[in-house]
Amino acid sequence: MDRLLERPIIRGSIRYVKGVGPRRLAQLAQLGIETVEDACHYPPRRYEDRTHLVAMGDLRPGELATVRGRLLARQLRRLRGGRTLVEATVSDDSGVSLHALWFNQPYLAQQLTVGDELILYGEAELRPRLQMVHPELERVEPEEAGSVHMGRIVPIYPLIGGMSQRWLRQVIATTLERHADSLEDVLPEPLRRARRWPVLPEAVRDLHFPRSWEALETAKQRLAFEELFLFQMALAQRRAKTTTQRKPQRYQTEGPLTRALLSRLPFTLTGSQRQVLDELLADLRRPHPMHRLLQGDVGCGKTVVMAVLIAAAAQSGAQVALMAPTELLAEQHARVIGGFLGPLGVSVALVSQGVPAAERRRRLSAIASGKTVVAVGTHALLQRQVAFQRLSLVIIDEQHKFGVVQRAHLARKAEIPDVLVVTATPIPRTLALSLYGDLDISTITELPAGRRPITTRWLREAERQALYALIRRELAQGRQGYVVYPLVEEGRGSAELKAATQMARQLQAEIFPEFRVGLLHGQMRPKAKEQTMLAFARGELQLLVSTVIVEVGLDVPNATVMVIEHPERFGLAQLHQLRGRIGRGAQPATCAVVSDAADETVRRRLTAFTETADGFELAEQDLQSRGPGELLGRRQHGWLRFRIANLARDRALLESAREEALALIQRDPDLRDPSVAALRSRLAQLRQQAT
Repeated sequence: MDRLLERPIIRGSIRYVKGVGPRRLAQLAQLGIETVEDACHYPPRRYEDRTHLVAMGDLRPGELATVRGRLLARQLRRLRGGRTLVEATVSDDSGVSLHALWFNQPYLAQQLTVGDELILYGEAELRPRLQMVHPELERVEPEEAGSVHMGRIVPIYPLIGGMSQRWLRQVIATTLERHADSLEDVLPEPLRRARRWPVLPEAVRDLHFPRSWEALETAKQRLAFEELFLFQMALAQRRAKTTTQRKPQRYQTEGPLTRALLSRLPFTLTGSQRQVLDELLADLRRPHPMHRLLQGDVGCGKTVVMAVLIAAAAQSGAQVALMAPTELLAEQHARVIGGFLGPLGVSVALVSQGVPAAERRRRLSAIASGKTVVAVGTHALLQRQVAFQRLSLVIIDEQHKFGVVQRAHLARKAEIPDVLVVTATPIPRTLALSLYGDLDISTITELPAGRRPITTRWLREAERQALYALIRRELAQGRQGYVVYPLVEEGRGSAELKAATQMARQLQAEIFPEFRVGLLHGQMRPKAKEQTMLAFARGELQLLVSTVIVEVGLDVPNATVMVIEHPERFGLAQLHQLRGRIGRGAQPATCAVVSDAADETVRRRLTAFTETADGFELAEQDLQSRGPGELLGRRQHGWLRFRIANLARDRALLESAREEALALIQRDPDLRDPSVAALRSRLAQLRQQAT
C-alpha cells in the first residue's frame, strides 16, 4: 500500500528534492530532468575510479588520469587581448607538483583557496613541467571519506554552465536514496529473471553509483533493453491494431490503367522492381490496410513502382495523396507521375504554397469533389482545407523528414487507408527496426539496366584547375553538371566556406563564361525555383550551382558531373544522396569532393565515400560515426530520444527487444495479464506524450 502511494512522487517535480530551488529547477530542466524519475534515469557521461587515484609521480604524458592533491599556490594572470589565465600548483604525497591551467575562467581564482584538497581529471602534459590544461575540478570536503564523491566509482554527468558535478551528484544520490525503491519495473518478471538482470531500483543505483564495473555494465544493458523494449512494444501494438482493421476499399490490381501504363514504359522493370510491385499489389488486395516501407538506393526506380500502384488505385475508383518533404520534390513527383498517368486520363494536381491562391482554390475543389484523382504536395496536404471524397491510398516520400505524428495526420483524412512510406535514404537495419518497426519492409535492390557506376574522386584545392577542366569537357560535349555548397550566402556560417550565391556569380563571370550557370537554393521564391529547375531539366542551363535542396527531387539524365564543396559539412548518407543526382543516364559520370581537411575523422569519411557505392553500407558507417539524429536530419517527435540505449551500438539488444515484444503481443494482445499492468500503464503514458 505504501508503495502504491509513493508512485505519483516518482513522476512528480524534482523541486521537492532537497537542494533544488527555483534557479536550480530551471537548470535541471535544461538537462531534461523535470521529475524524480528523470533524475533516476539521467545517465552519467563517464565514470572515475576514485578507489585508485594516480599518484602525480606516476603520471605519464598523454594519458587521461584522476589525481588528488593539496593546492599550494594559485594566481590569476591577465593576457593580451583581454584573455585570462588561472594557474594552480597542486602536490600530493609523491612529492611531485602538478600545474593546472584554465584559460578565460577568472572566477576560479576566487573559488580556490591555498590548502584546499582538490580532485583533478585531465590529460597530463610535460611542457617542460608536468601540467594539465583545463582539467575538470572538484574540491574535497574534510568529511567526505566514504561519501558519494570519494573512495568509489564516481559518476561524471553532462552539465550546463553554473552547475557543479558535486551538486548534481548529491541531488541524484539524495533522489535515489529516497525514491529509487518506488520506481515501477515495466519489464515482465520472467523476462528479467531469464536474463539474470537486477530489479529496476538496483539497476538505477548501479547506473549512478556502481558497486563494480561489472555491475555497471549489467545495469546499462538492462536499462538500455528496457528503453528499446518499451519502444518495440509501442510499435508492436500499433502493428497489431492494423492487422485487426478491415479497410472499406476493394482494389482491382489488374486492369486497363495498370496494363496500359506497363505497356507504355520505354523500359522493362527489373526483377527487384517486379518483386516489390507484386508485394505492394498483394497488400492492396488484402482486407487489412497496407502499412509498408518501400526503400531503395538512389536511382533504383521507386517512382515507376509508385506510379503503377497509383494506377491500380485509380482504376479502382480511389483517390491518392502523395506527400513529399520539399516543394522541389513535390513538383518533381507531380511532373513525373503526371507524365506517367496524365496521358491515361488520370488527373494529377500539385498542392503547395507556391500555387497562386485562385488556382489553389480550384485544385482543392477538384480534389474535394473527387475529380482530381492524385493530390501531390508538401505538408500543405495536412491543412484542414484539403479534403478528399474517397482517399484510400496515402504515400509519404522521405517520411523521416516529417515525423510519426504527421504520417498519422494525413492518414486521418481517409477511412482506414492503405499507407506506403517511401525513402531513397538508405536506412540501416537498426534504424529501420526503430523508425518503421510497425511496417512491413520492401527493398528494391537492383539498379535499372544501363546505369553505369559513378566515378567518385577526392580532390584537394590545388587540383581545382584540373577539376574545372573536367567540368568544361563534360559541358562542351553537351552534358550538364552540379556544383553543391553547404551555404547560401557568406556570413551565415564559417567565413572560409564558399557560398552558393557568390560562387555562382564567379563561375559564370570568370570560370565558365561560355556556358549558362544557374542558381538554386531553398530561400528562392517558389516560382523562381520552378523556373530554374525546369530550365536545367530542359538543358537551357548547363551548370547548376545549388545547396542541398537538390539532394532529392531533380532527375536530369543528362547530368554527368557533380562537385561537392566542403564535403566535411555533410554526412555520408547525404553525400551519397547528392551523388545520386548524376549518372541517371547511359553516359559515365563523375562526382568530385573538394577538401583539404586534415581531421582524421573527416579523412576516413571521405575515403569511405570515394571507395563505396553501396548506400546501405555508407548509412551504417554514418550511424556508427554520427548517430541517428545526424543520419536522419530530424528527430522523430521524441521517438528516438533514448537515454541509455545507443542504436549504433545496441543492435543485438534492439533485435532481442523486438522479438520479445512481438512474442508478448502475440500471447496477450491487450496486455490483460496482471503481471504486465505496469508495462500497460507505461505504454499508455508514452502514447499520450507522443500525441
